[in-house]
Amino acid sequence: MADLKERIAKRIAKEFKNGDFGNLGIGLPTMVANYIPSDVDVILHSENGFAGLAGAPEAGKEDVDVVNAGGAYVTAIDRVNYFDSATSFGLVRGGHLDITVLGAMQVAENGDLANWIVPGAKVAGMGGAMDLVVGAKKVIIAMLHTQKGAHKILEKCTLPLTAQKCVNLIVTEMGVMEVTPEGIAVTELHPDYSKEDIQAATGCKLIFSPDLKVMEEE
Repeated sequence: MADLKERIAKRIAKEFKNGDFGNLGIGLPTMVANYIPSDVDVILHSENGFAGLAGAPEAGKEDVDVVNAGGAYVTAIDRVNYFDSATSFGLVRGGHLDITVLGAMQVAENGDLANWIVPGAKVAGMGGAMDLVVGAKKVIIAMLHTQKGAHKILEKCTLPLTAQKCVNLIVTEMGVMEVTPEGIAVTELHPDYSKEDIQAATGCKLIFSPDLKVMEEE
């Protein structure tokens, strides 16, 4: 499973361009910071109060004062800027983020997102997700394609929504999918899977791009 998550993080890292101001959600999305190419200059925001987040530290070199919004140790670039929560969420709500990368429990074919609660279960809660998905210019979902065999990409979410029609791109271990007015379009397919495989693992009808490409891991 770790290899599959790494595959997803590596592919999403390619979505970042020079000058982007982005945010990485907790869990799998935080791995993206480890794979952004060194020649791509981006600033990563963490909603607990800094801009300039970088990858995970080497073992034994953790700084107890530098953690991301999920409480995990991270590193920071030299020109890091620390600030309070009001400033942090002002940046999010003010529409300054180019990209946010978040995990999901469910995504609907129209771009609805459910990623904050499973009724009756103890989960982390909303956090900054509700603000991030409406404040960022592009919303990318990083997740494994299914949960113990259950579909996570559906015609309609069955869990409480985080926001409606907010998702732009979904990246799983199986492929890359764009949310379009016509439905979810597969633009890249990993060579480990066929069109039939990804459709069987999805709870809505997929559209396969006429320009379908191979999803590359590197």
